[in-house]
This record gives sequence, structure tokens and C-alpha cells, in this order.
Amino acid sequence: MRSGIIAEKVGMTRLFTDEGVHIPVTILKVDNCEVVGVRSLEKDGYTAVQLGAGKAKEKNVAKPQRVQFAKAKMAPKKTVVEFRVSDDCLIPVGSELGVNHFVKGQYVDVTGTSIGKGFAGVMKRYNFSGDCASHGVSLTHRSGGSTGQCQDPGRVFKNKKMPGHMGAERVTVQNLLVVALDEAKGLIMVKGAVPGFDGNVVLVKDAAKRAMHKDAPLPAGLKVKADAVKAEEPVVAQETPAPAVETPAPAVETPAPAVEEVKES
Repeated sequence: MRSGIIAEKVGMTRLFTDEGVHIPVTILKVDNCEVVGVRSLEKDGYTAVQLGAGKAKEKNVAKPQRVQFAKAKMAPKKTVVEFRVSDDCLIPVGSELGVNHFVKGQYVDVTGTSIGKGFAGVMKRYNFSGDCASHGVSLTHRSGGSTGQCQDPGRVFKNKKMPGHMGAERVTVQNLLVVALDEAKGLIMVKGAVPGFDGNVVLVKDAAKRAMHKDAPLPAGLKVKADAVKAEEPVVAQETPAPAVETPAPAVETPAPAVEEVKES
């Protein structure tokens, strides 16, 4: 069982296939999602990975969490979530997860907080049909009808569908297809709708009711940092040019001065 990932809901758009069919997709952005802590079976009794995402001011973070972030050598995170994983899917502290944690064609489950609708009636909240609009019905067209019984049992049963607060609940949408990935921008595009407003934090995990994709990376899809890339680059030795050897100039023979012969008179 692999770890999930923390993402931000950007909004909805559509993509076109090669055949010209458009697919409605929700764009999820993954940015600065790092491993903050690890829970081991020997120390904690279970195995899990603690992820953090976003940026938070140090004054808004509790002191124990500041100590935890300092040990991990990272800035305070705004959102911290723990994912249960198997023993072979533990990730070292400080590793950063990217969108390559998922692959195209994979099914995922997305968890978020739904949009709040305030106080709603039964027709909007539970899709009741309402009362008749014919002769004799007045002021009860959108009512829920009778809710209780007579003297026996003389009360309303619990969990009865009645008007009340709607939305603002933790919702999980299952089996959403990953249509496309953009590793450069850190975007995941899934088919269908995702709960919550644009800008809300959502959790993306492998689908619980489907087999894991054969190409999914284990233990996780890690994002290669710039420092690691520089360290892995081979050092090419530069050739030192050989010192220039001065070649002596060829000696130039200077002709002897001409001696005039003095004729005796």
C-alpha cells in the first residue's frame, strides 16, 4: 500500500483526444510536498508516512511542530497529513513527492471538503419529489411529509431524512481516471469532478477498489531536486594546454664588410 499525496484543486477544464472527443477534467497542483516524518512498527506500532505541503509562518506553528520541521531541515508546512503505508513503501524524511507518483491511465481516489450549502430543505438535500401541486394542496409543496408515527412508538427515529445543514463535509470521490500529467508544472488532470472550492487542499490516493497500476513507482514517485542533480553530474576534467615551447630564431649570417683593395701607384 503506497502513500497518497497532498494537492491543491485548481479548477476544471477539458481535454481533447486524438479522435476529437472532449473529456472534462479537474486540474490538481502538487507543489512542495515533502516527507515530514515516518512512523515505524517498532517505535509507533504501525507504519505510516507524514507529508507536509504549503508554506506557513513560523509564529503560526506550534513549538513541537517547529522542532519536528527543524529536525527534518525544512520550512514549516501549512498542511500536514499522515498516510498509512506498508513496510516496503516507507519514504525517507526530506524526500519530495512529484506528480510522477501516479501514471497516466491509473485510477485514484480524491478526498476533500465539499462546498457548504447552508440550511437546505429535503428536496435540495435528499432529492425528495415534494408534494403535489394540484387542487387542495397549499403551502406544503416542498415539505418532507410526515416524519413520525402515532402513539406507538410516538417519536421520530434517528437518522430520519429532514431539513438541515448541507455540505461542508469530508467527501471521497472514488475511481477517478488520471487523464494526463504535467511534471514541469506539477499538474495532475483527473476525469470528473472533485469536491471543494478551487484552491482547497485535497488528498489523492491509489484507488481502493481497483488493483494498483503495474507501472506505478514503488515506494513512491520522488521529485529529483536541483542539488541532487548537480551532485550526480560527472565532473569532466578540463585539458590543460601544454606550455608553449619557445623555438629559437634561426641565426642570420651577417656578411662581412667589403674591404677595398688599395692599388699601388
